[in-house]
Amino acid sequence: MNPSQESVEQGISQQNLKRVSCTTVLTLAYQSLGVVYGDLSTSPLYVYKTTFSGKLSLHEDDEEIFGVLSFIFWTFTLIALFKYVFIVMSADDNGEGGTFALYSLLCRHARLGVLPNRLGVLPNHEAIDEKLSAYATVGSTDTWQSSALKQIFEKHPRFCEALLIFVLLGTSMAIGDGVLTPAISVLSAVSGIKLKLTGLHDNYVVMISCVILVALFSLQHHGTHRVAFIFAPIVTAWLLCISGIGIYNIVHWNPHIFRALSPLYMLKFLRTTGVEGWVSLGGVALSMTGVEAMFANLGHFSSLSIKAAFLSKHHDDIQRSFYKAIPEAVFWPVFIVATFAAVVGSQAAISATFSIINQCSALNCFPRVKVIHTSSKIYGQIYIPEVNWMLMCLCLAVTIGLRDTNMIGHAYGLAVTTVMFVTTCLMALIMIMVWKKSMINSIAFLLFFGSIELLYVSASFHKVPEGGWIPIVLSFIFMAVMYIWNYGTMKKHQFDVENKVSMNRLVSMGPGLGMVRVPGIGLVYTNLTSGVPAVFGHFVTNLPAFHQVLVFICVKCVQVPYVCEDERLLISRMGPKEYGMFRCIVRYGYKDLQQENYDFENKLVSGIVQFVEIEEEGSFNMSDSEAFYAPEQTFMISNQEENRVQPLCDSQETKPVDGRLENSLCKHESIQILKAKESGVTYILGHSYAKSKKSSSIFKKIAIDLVYTFLSKNSRGPDVALNVPPTSLLEVGMVYYV
Repeated sequence: MNPSQESVEQGISQQNLKRVSCTTVLTLAYQSLGVVYGDLSTSPLYVYKTTFSGKLSLHEDDEEIFGVLSFIFWTFTLIALFKYVFIVMSADDNGEGGTFALYSLLCRHARLGVLPNRLGVLPNHEAIDEKLSAYATVGSTDTWQSSALKQIFEKHPRFCEALLIFVLLGTSMAIGDGVLTPAISVLSAVSGIKLKLTGLHDNYVVMISCVILVALFSLQHHGTHRVAFIFAPIVTAWLLCISGIGIYNIVHWNPHIFRALSPLYMLKFLRTTGVEGWVSLGGVALSMTGVEAMFANLGHFSSLSIKAAFLSKHHDDIQRSFYKAIPEAVFWPVFIVATFAAVVGSQAAISATFSIINQCSALNCFPRVKVIHTSSKIYGQIYIPEVNWMLMCLCLAVTIGLRDTNMIGHAYGLAVTTVMFVTTCLMALIMIMVWKKSMINSIAFLLFFGSIELLYVSASFHKVPEGGWIPIVLSFIFMAVMYIWNYGTMKKHQFDVENKVSMNRLVSMGPGLGMVRVPGIGLVYTNLTSGVPAVFGHFVTNLPAFHQVLVFICVKCVQVPYVCEDERLLISRMGPKEYGMFRCIVRYGYKDLQQENYDFENKLVSGIVQFVEIEEEGSFNMSDSEAFYAPEQTFMISNQEENRVQPLCDSQETKPVDGRLENSLCKHESIQILKAKESGVTYILGHSYAKSKKSSSIFKKIAIDLVYTFLSKNSRGPDVALNVPPTSLLEVGMVYYV
């Protein structure tokens, strides 16, 4: 396998980065300039304008301007540089970042994902999943602090649910960021045209902004890699512009602006402005937009010093500070570059939203959506049509409805600071439960960075009536959707567990299972990793005939970003050989490609044939609790007594039996499986409907009968998500009373 193919299958993560070609790494670095850095470098368009809105506009003296710059510099240095670059980036999940990546780390290392929740069932987790190469844990020896925290979660399952809700809060705010970033960036950039066209009405500014936003979202289907290649030169030109203009303003207007780097100006600012200064910190928080992408650069400071040097001599121009600081001769070129840069800055939030929704959907926290992988070389670059148009509609609604960059900025600040605080809290848990650090280090980290972020969160909450209500409403809607979807999915899983068909009952029916066995292979899809699903019993009750070979397929997502092809399939036998029943567990990571370009049928049949041959060579019978890796050469089984995975060659020795008889039986079964494949493969899926029980509360009836049912009908069906051929599909209708 060449490096480019490996990057497609496994992604560019820490464990395979060394094996990826330099060209691929340089390509990603170039693209990141056009996506990530754009969001970081566009804050000069609106940060000072938003900060000095409201009553703080009465305090536009040098001391206040220097104080705001001091807050911006030290906040950006402490949060972006020290917190994100030096600490948070070390907590990546096999190269993946974000709120859900941190939650995935906690679930794996602290086993939060296998603890019983308040529904009383266990998620679809198996001990063999922990043997995945991507599941590797470091520092496995628990300290007394990590053990104490784990015991708290074990004794109080509601804490696990509270942690999930807390993660969903941060995720919902991050999605809100994807709505607000394009709105404030583009509207702030376009509003600069009013300096030259003073008679231009605000309606035209909003109209131009909306046209640009529609064009931006229409480009997304071309893929992140193409969009990034287009945007990277724009960001380069933008950085050169703001650096040059910054040097000009510092030299021409106030070379002493560097004095503002002293922390004393922060204290003077708060002492002079009082409550108004504290409230204005919500605008200062906008200088940190983009740090959730965990990317920082010292050039960002120079972009902020542009306006500070100019404003120290032009107090009346704060609301139009950026464009007023541009020399007259280069205004129009800089305006054009600034407008394009604002579009680039929006791309980071849009791409991040695609990634967040993809993770949530894979981990059963969001309805199934269509995910298109837009690059055949760089894995993980995706486009989600439904989410793209949803973001566009919401962004246009915010732009047209508010029309004021200050109000959008207040909403933006609350979303950004909330996500940062959620990340800080999760990092404090990771320090104890994953990194096995002392409780003192974790508490110190939480108090230091959490207090800074809470200061900005509290200031942003004060602006709720002036636009801050937008991320609250958006996050509430997205949280409700994600929680209800997760709740309904878990309830359906509980129904499957409680109503599965007894294996003893099937075995008592004999090899024919009391049915007519017709040629072919029947693939019965189920959410269960053990036992026979209720949909199978429902099917044979109405149509007492089934295929010669039965394979119960469970497609599940594990809490790692990627699963190698070598470890994709787990195959085991159900019942005696003459019954012709197998189980195949198909495991994906939450960022894996699940259907396109995946020859599933041939790989499955090949894996079953290899399983049969290896089973005979080892002269042992594998029960439903034992598994076999397929179809690569890593042939392994699970030792039932020791509950661990070991190579086949290390298992029990071959017993002295008649080898010719064994080979004959083995070849006969393999031939029968191949002939069944030639006869045709049928996919049997349960078309289930969830309904609440009559005794359920009114809240549960609303959640299940209205919201969950609506989401199920409007999400992608399991047949589409699994890429099932329509001509081979057979659906069985069932009602789940939960």
